Amino acid sequence: MSADTASAAAGSAGAAPRAFRFAAGGEGNQQEGGARKFIALAQQAEEYGYDSFMIPDHLGPQVGPIAALGALAVATDRIRLGTSVLANGFRHPAVLAKDLATIDVLSRGRLEFGIGAGWIKDEFDSAGIAYDSPGVRIEKLGEALTILDVLLRGQECTFEGKHYQIRGLKGTPRPRQGPRPPIAVGGGGPKMLRLAAQHADIISVVPQTTRDGKGLLSGITIEKTLEKVQLIRAAAGDRFADIELNWTIMAVVVTDERERTVETALAALDKGMYPNLEVDVQLDVADVLASPYLAIGTFEEIADQIRSVRDRTGMSYVGVFPTQLDAFAPVIPLLRDQ
Repeated sequence: MSADTASAAAGSAGAAPRAFRFAAGGEGNQQEGGARKFIALAQQAEEYGYDSFMIPDHLGPQVGPIAALGALAVATDRIRLGTSVLANGFRHPAVLAKDLATIDVLSRGRLEFGIGAGWIKDEFDSAGIAYDSPGVRIEKLGEALTILDVLLRGQECTFEGKHYQIRGLKGTPRPRQGPRPPIAVGGGGPKMLRLAAQHADIISVVPQTTRDGKGLLSGITIEKTLEKVQLIRAAAGDRFADIELNWTIMAVVVTDERERTVETALAALDKGMYPNLEVDVQLDVADVLASPYLAIGTFEEIADQIRSVRDRTGMSYVGVFPTQLDAFAPVIPLLRDQ
């Protein structure tokens, strides 16, 4: 499928584009400086006009996400609160459902939580938690999503799966949001994206990585992103129109020398100065400027680029890392209510 064909297929014929939303947080946010700085960061995101603040889930130097959500439910007023993303292997879904429902009540219906299969083997090994094969982790996540969907509706769940068994457990407390808080699932590979298409209200489209965790350079291109959106569309079927598509910008570079900045970055890439990237394709300036995952230029140019990404892919929920919180904030009013 050509890029033009995929772009045309990404949206529904005649349908108005989904309004932009903006998230701060997620992976890369290790909350250095302690819990108080973390709360101040969420409050700053709320003041800037971000729609949501997301907490990662790692066993390294960061706050615990469930306790942190409880604190933020009290420390903030309007911003939606979530996780990007919880590692399914760290918690049993029955216990997680109770914690999440409680957070939704405490926050007065502001929870939107993300969950994934878990991907950092060293964390599982250090904690003595079994790190299963990718196929098994995805199976477990699929079962957990089914259980969470029932319990977070306040309904009684009976489930006999390969990995989890629930026998007549009723979801309590009843969340404030109905029918339940939105569920987000992210992925870069076909299996995860198909699973997300079956269960999630929000799907985060993530650049694919190698087995050793390096990002594939080809994964940041608009063409690869379009392929993933098409895969989601095919797997979701009739529910595709109800799914909100998210992506996270990896770097925000504010400059009035857009092309020259990209040329410098590409030259550094050729010199091997990005060890966390697997260079599997050769990109030119146009490729980089069209990428959903790199925002380079003036505020107006960045806003135009994000509009173009939505036009081509249907993705509308824009995320940035906490280190980019200040830099991206002036772009929000340029895109708000569009």
